Amino acid sequence: MRLVVASGKGGTGKTTVAVNLALSGPGALLLDCDVEEPDGHLFVGTEGELVEDVTLPVARVDKSRCTLCGDCARACQYNAIAVLPEHVMVFDQLCHGCGACSIVCPEDAIFEEARRIGELRRGNGGSVDMMWGVLDVGEAMATPVIRRLKEVAGDDGFQVLDAPPGTACPVVETIRGADYCVLVTEPTPFGRYDLSLAVELLEELRVPCGIIVNRDRDDGGALDSYLREQGLEVLMRIPDSLDIARLYAQGIPFTEVMPRWRQRFRQLFENLSKGSSS
Repeated sequence: MRLVVASGKGGTGKTTVAVNLALSGPGALLLDCDVEEPDGHLFVGTEGELVEDVTLPVARVDKSRCTLCGDCARACQYNAIAVLPEHVMVFDQLCHGCGACSIVCPEDAIFEEARRIGELRRGNGGSVDMMWGVLDVGEAMATPVIRRLKEVAGDDGFQVLDAPPGTACPVVETIRGADYCVLVTEPTPFGRYDLSLAVELLEELRVPCGIIVNRDRDDGGALDSYLREQGLEVLMRIPDSLDIARLYAQGIPFTEVMPRWRQRFRQLFENLSKGSSS
């Protein structure tokens, strides 16, 4: 089963939930797909080891064969190629490696070479195995790193995927192929609005979801009204707790020192596991 933990906005406690959920499930694999700023390994307690470099094929031009016809530039929907009067320019960070330019080139003057954009790492903190991706500084495309992370991890066993915040392409790639999504939100105007965007995304992707309200103040405000109107299932409410915040600041998953919460997350893990097999 692939279970994604996501949120419409950053800072809601998504990684906290993902780590504690993975720690509560025997044999679970934690995948940190927030490759622009992965931090799950800090809570698990491992620096990991390099699994592989992630590369993208980028276009290169054989100047001896190129006639500057411009077909490649016209075919590139990402504007990664510019044909000038005397030479061709390729903008590596815009190139998506789709291969369209090499297909349309009448002189067979375009080839591709691999360019590193990030890496995959694997580690074990003693309680859980995890893998994560790291996008290189200055790179713009997180999606290929996330896609490769999922490919290397395979699809066996129970996987908890910590998604990037928001609803952009990296989030879509993380959720693609998921069996279920846990959306973590907070009782603030921004939390409620961004949750609605995430719910709409999951409806488009046809992935079922449940809600965890973090830093819950039990005030029955606008967030609760929205949840009732949409008929969204609340899986858990985590209170606005100074003790939990202190543990987070120290990089300690709170289920490791709070037995009551360890039991609640274990029960949630079991319920989600049963739901995936029913």
